[in-house]
Amino acid sequence: MEKWKVDRGDPASLHDQVLGEIRRAIADGEVTPGERLPPARDLAAVLGVNTNTVLKALRQLRDEGVLQFGRGRGVVVAGGAPGRSAVLAQARELVRFARRHGYRPEELARIIEAMR
Repeated sequence: MEKWKVDRGDPASLHDQVLGEIRRAIADGEVTPGERLPPARDLAAVLGVNTNTVLKALRQLRDEGVLQFGRGRGVVVAGGAPGRSAVLAQARELVRFARRHGYRPEELARIIEAMR
């Protein structure tokens, strides 16, 4: 959880950034299926966001099947988030697609960086 952060300068909403941080943590194995997440207010304090922002993200991940809410158990990771290998596979496909359309990897990196 100490790696988790949001960037207020990022054009992505805080809600989307919180979603991304939780998904990344699951994909990287930082939190694993069956593991309990800290309470929303603790996550909000670490990330420097409103507790309601965290709760909204947690509810969305619950609705997607990534998290489970249990009475007396808190929020538990159910699974369902793509692993790092799935993200890498998509990145490789994007690089192949860009090359087929005449873009070099460094140009693609500039395009992606400009989207931030």
